[in-house]
Amino acid sequence: MTGRTLANALRWMKDGTTVFLDAVEPDDAWLSAASRLPGWTRRHVIAHVAANADAVGNLVHWARTGIPTPMYPSPEARAAGIEQGARRPTADLITWLHRSAAHLASAIDGLTDEQWQRTVVTGQGRSVAATEIPWLRSREVYVHAVDLAAAVAFTDLPRDFLLALCHDVVAKRVSTAGPAVVLTATDVPARWSLGTDEPVSVSGSLAAIAAYLTGRDHDLTTADGAPAPALPPWL
Repeated sequence: MTGRTLANALRWMKDGTTVFLDAVEPDDAWLSAASRLPGWTRRHVIAHVAANADAVGNLVHWARTGIPTPMYPSPEARAAGIEQGARRPTADLITWLHRSAAHLASAIDGLTDEQWQRTVVTGQGRSVAATEIPWLRSREVYVHAVDLAAAVAFTDLPRDFLLALCHDVVAKRVSTAGPAVVLTATDVPARWSLGTDEPVSVSGSLAAIAAYLTGRDHDLTTADGAPAPALPPWL
């Protein structure tokens, strides 16, 4: 049981947004420092999260009106928007971050039961019910709060969210090529398998496994002490 109900996803989205916003410091030097994502400053991470709120808002509009409204015009437009956003003056960037989050929360609050069941298409081209929208956003705000390289770590994220995240990432990874690994959490009763070959066994905390599965820094090792095998990109 992953606990990924609509009610939980809405809660994670709200709480994760607060965690992300509280982690941001409106200071030029702080914003221009490197994030945990290669090649991105904290400005890039913030621009990405702000743009994501607008993009997820497009899916909410799709659900509300039935009019197909893609998250982004194209992958190229998405990347360009992040670069342009990262160059905004600090005050504009912070205003965009807060305004886009508030607009998204307000739009989601207005969806009816019927509209929640409408089919929308994610940025990866998956057709999903609109009930998936809050989950998409909660992943963004919680994981990227860690990517800011500030005060937030995977160990600070809610355990039920981390369990849902691991289940979600594994479900995607099982359909892609990669090393065979059996992951066993040492602090919760959870276990996941990747790959079809003879697997290596890796155990660690739920937070460390979540970091590993999402391609973030971790300290996981195999039973013989070797580093856990590298995984291909998650998204």
